[in-house]
Amino acid sequence: MKTKKIGIMTTGGDCSGLNTVIQRAMDGCALRKWNLIGILDGTDGLYSSPAKTIELNYKDFQFANSHLAGSILSNGHSCATNFESSAKVGKLSVFNNRLKKSLHDLDLDALILVGGNGSLSLAHTYREIYSGLSLVCIPKTIDMDIPKTEKTIGFDTAVQQLVSYCDQLLLTARSHHRWFIVQTMGRDCGQLALHAGVAIASDAILIPEIKFNVDNLVKHIKASKRDYGIMLVSEGITIRGHSGKPADMISRKLTAANIPNRTAFPEHIQRAGDTVASDRILAAGFVDCALSAIENNETFVMTSLENGEYKTVALDEFFASGKFQKDPNIPGAITSNAYVEPDNILLKIATDMGIYIGETKK
Repeated sequence: MKTKKIGIMTTGGDCSGLNTVIQRAMDGCALRKWNLIGILDGTDGLYSSPAKTIELNYKDFQFANSHLAGSILSNGHSCATNFESSAKVGKLSVFNNRLKKSLHDLDLDALILVGGNGSLSLAHTYREIYSGLSLVCIPKTIDMDIPKTEKTIGFDTAVQQLVSYCDQLLLTARSHHRWFIVQTMGRDCGQLALHAGVAIASDAILIPEIKFNVDNLVKHIKASKRDYGIMLVSEGITIRGHSGKPADMISRKLTAANIPNRTAFPEHIQRAGDTVASDRILAAGFVDCALSAIENNETFVMTSLENGEYKTVALDEFFASGKFQKDPNIPGAITSNAYVEPDNILLKIATDMGIYIGETKK
């Protein structure tokens, strides 16, 4: 019987937990006596001729490094050839055909694609690239904006990174009787800000999904029993008639109301940090699910955690379950997104804690 040859690649933005996924995949493939091939630099490595790959083994990838952030395979670079750059120069079909040829030349039985909602949406849209093999996707993103799964690789570690950052910032806030407006990542999804905000008992959490009134925010801060604290502002919020970074916009409003404040931008430390235990467990569960799917000859599926159960869902189901948004850089491409829903229990908890989260309906 032919030994299975499995490929694995990490795409999109990096996050903690990617190396844990790779290491767990190495373990699972070794037990099954399968060969595991790592594709370097995401789709850019696959576009290269020949494709840039490494054979993943215990000599080249030390087990002790599996908890580290980032990806040993890398996720591409600023000048990478990818879907967006190819579309920009009108060569998207050439790019797609090259990817398909590279996968054919690699003679893979299956490909594990570890990516965010953009990568998964593109895999759904351009599925002809992956014809002839079993495609199994593992969802990862610090934004946690992927439909049909309760958790994504990297999210919990990003929350912990943000919480640790704010814990330290609160000490200087207290020393100087000052408020800090901390801008979080998350794009158009407020999950990261919401989770971290509840964890640190932030005084305010502003997310894209909930409308807010700056005057009410000012009143809330002025009514506080403290003269210092933290406000979390998701990078996706907007204020009509104002431009610039969201944290700076809020800061200007607070300054005009004579509230001493500073802005803080944790930026890419949210993507870093040693992978926390829950993300390591999630990685193990997703990889186990992915390898079982390959054994069962499933294809065009995504691993998912729903109601405490690890399972696969069809990419068609993933895509149809989200809210659609046109990709501004790839003509005809649509991304399927998940957001903070109005019934999210953390919204009620935040409100019950006295955190200002916007103008929610009572």
